[in-house]
Amino acid sequence: MTTFNGLPADYFKFFNELKKNNNRAWFNDNKQRFRESVQEPLAAFVEAMAPRLKKISKHVVADPRLNGGSVFRIYKDVRFSKDKTPYKTHGAVQFRHALGKDAHAPGFYVHLATDEIFYGGGIWVPPSPNLLKIREAIRDKGKTWNKATSGAVFEKRFGELHGVQLTRPPRGFSPDEPDIEDIKRKSFFAMAEGKPAAAKKAAFVDDVEAAFKDSKPMMKFLCDALGAPF
Repeated sequence: MTTFNGLPADYFKFFNELKKNNNRAWFNDNKQRFRESVQEPLAAFVEAMAPRLKKISKHVVADPRLNGGSVFRIYKDVRFSKDKTPYKTHGAVQFRHALGKDAHAPGFYVHLATDEIFYGGGIWVPPSPNLLKIREAIRDKGKTWNKATSGAVFEKRFGELHGVQLTRPPRGFSPDEPDIEDIKRKSFFAMAEGKPAAAKKAAFVDDVEAAFKDSKPMMKFLCDALGAPF
């Protein structure tokens, strides 16, 4: 088991250089460096978070494998993008629900870029059937939803709920619904912001754990809406 002592300085240096050299030749020349300064420290972070996550939810997976685990791939999907540069210029980790097979499942997320870091929980662009279940749950259990996504603890940590919204109410929902602004969302997530320097310290796992705990009521609501254990 590898100990997480914070991300190394070369983690951020690597991504700063990648921004200026986002091409396969440069990346191939720095592939070993990528493994040692990016992949392995992120895998150590995942390992450090594993026992902490179990205390929050036994159904969220912390998988430290370098390929196919909780650490996101660096390769971009450029099929539908105007930007054809092949690599992401940040690192990221997602701790997905055991029932989820991709990034569209409920989970906890950590984004680690050179100019910003943020972390929290939620669900990003779920498939239409799951999105409908969440919207119906918000409509039918508005009091529970509002308790989970507002209040002093939530607002202090996250500020507010995030997620792209439709301009009009989705089909089948009245514009007069008390929580129509949240029902119009296509994603639901709460993220705490931090400074990159914080990720260089071993105590970063404490910061992330605290944010995950504060998003737990929202995460439970989303999982309940989908019939998933939490």
